[in-house]
Amino acid sequence: MARGPDSVRIGNGAGFWGDNLDAPARLAEAGALDFLTLEYLAELTLSMLAHQRRRDPEAGYVPDFPETLKRLVPSLKAQPALKVVTNAGGLNPEACARAAARHLAEAGMGDTRIAWVLGDDVSPRLPELKSAGERFAHFDAPDREPPSGFVSANAYLGARSIREALDGGARIVITGRVADASLTVGPAMHVFGWGWEEWDKLAAASLAGHLTECGAQVTGGLRTRWSDVPGYARIGYPIAVLSRSGDCVITKPEGSGGVVDRETVTEQLLYEIGDPSAYLTPDVTLDLSEVEVEDLGADRVRVKGAKGLPPPSTLKLSCAYANGFAAKGDLVVCGADAVEKARACGDIILERVRLGGYALARTEIELLGTGAALPGGFSPDGPFAAFAATAQATGPSREDMDRKAPREVVLRVSAWDPRKEAIERFCREFSPIITSGPPGVTGYAGSRPKPRPVLSYWPSTVARTRVPARVVARAASELAAKQEAA
Repeated sequence: MARGPDSVRIGNGAGFWGDNLDAPARLAEAGALDFLTLEYLAELTLSMLAHQRRRDPEAGYVPDFPETLKRLVPSLKAQPALKVVTNAGGLNPEACARAAARHLAEAGMGDTRIAWVLGDDVSPRLPELKSAGERFAHFDAPDREPPSGFVSANAYLGARSIREALDGGARIVITGRVADASLTVGPAMHVFGWGWEEWDKLAAASLAGHLTECGAQVTGGLRTRWSDVPGYARIGYPIAVLSRSGDCVITKPEGSGGVVDRETVTEQLLYEIGDPSAYLTPDVTLDLSEVEVEDLGADRVRVKGAKGLPPPSTLKLSCAYANGFAAKGDLVVCGADAVEKARACGDIILERVRLGGYALARTEIELLGTGAALPGGFSPDGPFAAFAATAQATGPSREDMDRKAPREVVLRVSAWDPRKEAIERFCREFSPIITSGPPGVTGYAGSRPKPRPVLSYWPSTVARTRVPARVVARAASELAAKQEAA
């Protein structure tokens, strides 16, 4: 068998649903990529897609992706070897594939092979899995009784199905819930032909995927020293240049904004990993404790040294269940004593709901602009205590700070209750405060808050042997015809 290339360039143009709409096309145009990945899903995203699928059985995928693919057509035509791998399928990969196929067919690319991965959505199989012994225990509260019914339940698949789709000739691969890094692992396995028990190689590919999975976070987004980052408005999205040996260089398109250096890569390396010596994924258990991060200059950082062990026998299971109703409303309160007036307005709103006959189950009053975003952060035992002490010793006196108290704050009042009618009454109490409460209330030009159904998150596990995946592939022209018929 002929030896494949010694390196592969995999760029990630999306870190979540709602990321920069221009990033995928710009990265494809300037990145000289072999693969473009688009990572859209998070636990919150799956809940949002579950809402959509409840209203429309044909929904449930990330609607941004078909339009993004349309914008990628010029790059796909100019770069015949470029392939796209995405988890935009969400809860409905086949519908996503049909919508994407229409744009390719209209662009004269009807022979493009699109594959989608099924099997992660186990919600129809929950009774079967429960009969087989699955408990669906909560990660953080294993003794807590699971809800009576889940709206969605998706296992985190790995890279095997992505590799199978690419090996089968697919140019566009659409998955549902797979682990973020698996979007990179699949292409690497396809290109290099590594075995599924070459744990260190799997670890290297997973590390590359982990570093790029959040998009611009590794190219300067959320950087601690943010003021040193040039060109945030045109920030470049990341590229992992992965070698057959397992070394990886993280970079970005030349001339784009942002920065790739040892600091940005290290910050992303430590992001959401739990135990650095045992970072669990569906493909491999990563030991990152001896990873070396070397700054090569010119927005290039080499990363190597990840070790791999077999993955756990279970897959993470992301579930959502219906859990009452919630709403929040914002008002601006300005003038003298703004903080006190805002607090009083919040109390009045909640008291009027109570007088209306509803004792709300949970409420929250926040005064944005007074430290509400970091409650307790500057207290004597809070995470910013040392900073607060220094500021107090070297900064203005308490009297000066009182004189400089905010003259405007944003009042945010939130509520949750199992009863929709209770939340509806809560929403109706924002407008009256404008003329029947303290003076200085503004910011009410928009519509009043509306109740929204809450889908809560239930993280669990399921035996991987009970979650078989399946790959389906069709030409874009065939899928587009089905979409037209539908």
